[in-house]
Parts: sequence; structure tokens; C-alpha cells
Amino acid sequence: MARDVGLDGILEEIGPFGRYNVMNYALLLFPIYLAGMYGSVYVFEASDIGYRCSVPQCEGLNTSWLDYAIPRDKKGPSRCKQYVWRENTTDTCSKDHFESTEKDCDSIVYNDEDSAVRDFDLGCQNWKRTLIGTFHNSGLFISLPLTGIISDKYGRRLALSVASLMNGIFGFLRSFSTSYTMMAIFEFLEAALGAGAYSTAFVIAMELVGPKGRVFGNTLINAVYVLGLMTLASLSWYLQSWRTLLRIIYIPAMSVFSYLWLLNESVRWLLSKGRHQEAMAIIKKAAKMNKVNLSDQVLTPLYELDKLSTDPDNEKSKEDVVEEKKESMFMRVIKSSIIRKRVAVCSFLWITCTFVYYGLSINSVSLAGNKYVNFMLVGFVEIPANFVCLLVLDRFGRKKVLVIMYVLSACLCISLSFLPKGQKWWSLVLYLSGKFSITVAYSSVYIYVSEVFPTSVRQSLLAVCSSLGRVGSTLAPLTPLLALYYDNLPAIFFGSLALVASVLVFSLPETINQPLPDTIEDAERLSQRKDRKECA
Repeated sequence: MARDVGLDGILEEIGPFGRYNVMNYALLLFPIYLAGMYGSVYVFEASDIGYRCSVPQCEGLNTSWLDYAIPRDKKGPSRCKQYVWRENTTDTCSKDHFESTEKDCDSIVYNDEDSAVRDFDLGCQNWKRTLIGTFHNSGLFISLPLTGIISDKYGRRLALSVASLMNGIFGFLRSFSTSYTMMAIFEFLEAALGAGAYSTAFVIAMELVGPKGRVFGNTLINAVYVLGLMTLASLSWYLQSWRTLLRIIYIPAMSVFSYLWLLNESVRWLLSKGRHQEAMAIIKKAAKMNKVNLSDQVLTPLYELDKLSTDPDNEKSKEDVVEEKKESMFMRVIKSSIIRKRVAVCSFLWITCTFVYYGLSINSVSLAGNKYVNFMLVGFVEIPANFVCLLVLDRFGRKKVLVIMYVLSACLCISLSFLPKGQKWWSLVLYLSGKFSITVAYSSVYIYVSEVFPTSVRQSLLAVCSSLGRVGSTLAPLTPLLALYYDNLPAIFFGSLALVASVLVFSLPETINQPLPDTIEDAERLSQRKDRKECA
């Protein structure tokens, strides 16, 4: 495998904010914006709505009979229980027509809100409703490794284009679901084949800029992702139709397939594959668009690599060499204890972030007040959180920021359980503050993981961490069920996991202002550098 010699120096000379970078980033931000909607659409697709037991003998009359037909629980009239109807009585529907014995609903009456809960009669089956989000997130266990393999083997551009096309096709088809099973299958397939579009766009964006541009690029990406979240809530509120919502947000994803012809391939990936002439052509194109004259001193390492790759004496079965190096790279990744430990720790950090991040977003719709406004507020707080990342990551380093944010998130989440009931505004403030801190941690983890693995397997290992991390987002949709036993039980779970993650961060190296590692040795040296500092 050829190292991408001098690429960070070239990127620095080309500049981070030229026309070439802006145009490519604009293209990448579009699928990221769409991903912001796709990642949480199930929250409104199968949102909880009002319903009660149907009492056929009384339906159509005024609602005064509800007080003696429907029992009450701690949250008001029961949704899934009713009093037994006395047989052999007239149909006047008075108090005398009901016994004091309770029973489960025979059938359910729904209010006028639109949701898959009403369309597929999921009332009193909360596990089925929350399972929709679990089906979606379980698809990520397939999509992220699959997209990572395609991206590292066949190119970032192909992986992004195909994943976005799958998003569009299966998301659009899901809007025509005629049963719960059909909806669940398409929910899973859309995520299993398309959810890798975000991680691919992220990797291309990180490889497009030098070390000093990565944090700003990450901030921009996350801000656009949040814009997608807020657009989702706004559209759901305005449309009040989950089928129409799906059709509107998924059709644009199909246009991303055109990126096969519009988007430039990652130069770093081309160099890692020995395709030096293609890489140099893109570098020259970027320099021309940015109106920069690259010095011969900067380009010399690439010319030398190109000569080696075209030298007849070096033709010694190039394909065999490539295969041999691919195999050795894979085996060395497996054999490296440093990389194995790093994958395990990064995966747990990712599990914590996804579990707390998505858990807080999902549970926000159950807070007092308008569920759409609550969701938008919880999303909006991510924008200042990402700008905080921009300010602190390059100043204080990745590790210190991660530890502080995990601990802060844990304290805020656990504090929710100590608030007395009725403290609506204080609970909202703590809730938003918890989401703020975990967003900073999540953004930091995303950029951190992209910095600790070598180029040739960067997206594959990022996909491994992200896939294992999706255990958190897969379990997050089920956390509203915990609130049935104790209102603040989800928040206690969130806080406990964040505390464990804060301790594990200490075992990782610092990557502030370090060039992206190109080889296994480069990646391992990050930990060796940390060890030397500790010894000193």
C-alpha cells in the first residue's frame, strides 16, 4: 500500500476554504442533511397518540359515560382498561350498566392524530410501536460495515451514491405500507442498505481537508445534520401525515446517485490504492479552482510515487503485491493489540453516545408541552454544542473535552431523577443541558475515531466502531418503556453509562493537531507518543 506522502502539506497549501473545497463540501452536506431526517423519522412515523377502549354500547352518545366506563390510573383515564358491561341491560349507558371489575380493551378508539399506531391498530402494544425504531437502528449493524467495505475497496464516491439510492427507494416504498410487518421490513431494509451514506460522506469530508480544517468541517457537518432534524419536526407538524412525510423526504435521496459523475473521489483513498495519476489530476484541478500554484517541493513526493508505480522494473506482479499488502494490512490490524483495544474502547464510547443521544431525543416527545417544539428544541441545542466543539477541541484536545462532557452529561441526566414533580421548566432545562453535553461528546467521538485509524482501513474500522455503537441507538427506542415503571429510569440509565465512558477515555491517545495516520505503524505511534509523555 502506497502511503499518501505529503498529502496534508498539499491540502494545507491548497487551502481549506477555496472554491474546490466549498463545492465538494456543498455536495457532501446534502446527503448529511437528509441523514438528519432519516435517522429519527420513526419518532413521528409511529408516534404515540391518544386512544381508549371502545365501548360499542355508548359510542355516539355524549362523553359523560366515560367517567364510569373507563377506570383511572396515575396518569388519568386508562388507555387499555375498561369496566365490564353488565349484560341484560338497556342501552341507556348509565352508571348502573357497568360493574366495578376491570378488563382489557376488546377494541380501541383512536383520536384524530395521524400515526402508524392508528393505521395498523398498535394501541396498547407499546412494544410494537417502539420496536419500529429498533428495526431501523438494527439495520445499521449491516449497513455500516457493508458501506465501509465498499468504500475502502471500491471508493468513497460509489459507496455514498449507492447507499443514498437505497435510502430513497426503500424509504419511499415504506410510505405505501399496508401492514405493520411490511412497514417493519422496509424500515429495516432502508437502514440496512442506506444508513451508511452519512458515515461515507463524513469520511470524504474529513479526508478532503488538512488537520486544522477537520474540526471546522465536523462542526459544519453536525450543524447541517441538526438542520435536518429540525426540518423533520417542522414537516411532521405541518403535514400531519406520516405517509406524505416519507414521500417528501426520501425522493431527494435518489438524486445523490448522480454523485458518481459530480463528486470527486477522495484523493487520500486514491493514493492508498496506488492510483497516483488520478490523485494528481484531482489535486491539480483543486489547485486550479482555488487559484493556487503548488510548488514543486510539495508535489515531488507524489511524482516519485508515480514513477515507482509506472516503472517497468517495478511491475513485479503489481496485482500480487496489492493483494499481498491488502492481506498483510488486514492481518496486522487484527494482530495489533493497540488497534484492537482502540476499536473496543471507541465502540463503547460510541454505544454511550448513541444510547444517550437518541434516548434523549426520543423521550423528548413525552415531555410536557408540544412534542414537535420539544423535539426541535432538543435538536436546536445541538447547534451551539457543535460550535462549542469548534472552540474547545483544537484548544484543549480531544481527551479532556470527552471526559468533561461525559461526566457533565451523567450529572445532568441523573439530576433529573431528583427533581420534584411539576418542575416543568427545570426538567426541560436539565434535559436540554444533558443533550447539549452528550452532543459535544458525540461530535468529538466522531472526529476522534476518524483520527486514530490508518487510511486504508479508516472507514472499515470507523464502521466497526459505529456498528457496535449502534447497540445504543437500537436500545434507545425501547427506553420509553422504562418510564412506565419509573419516570426517570431512562435518565438514570443514560447517566450511568456516561460515567463509565468518561473513565475509558483515559486509555486512549491524544490526536490534537496530528496528521491522519496512513499506516498501522503511524496509528500505533499515537499511543507510543502518549506513553512517552506519561513517562516524562
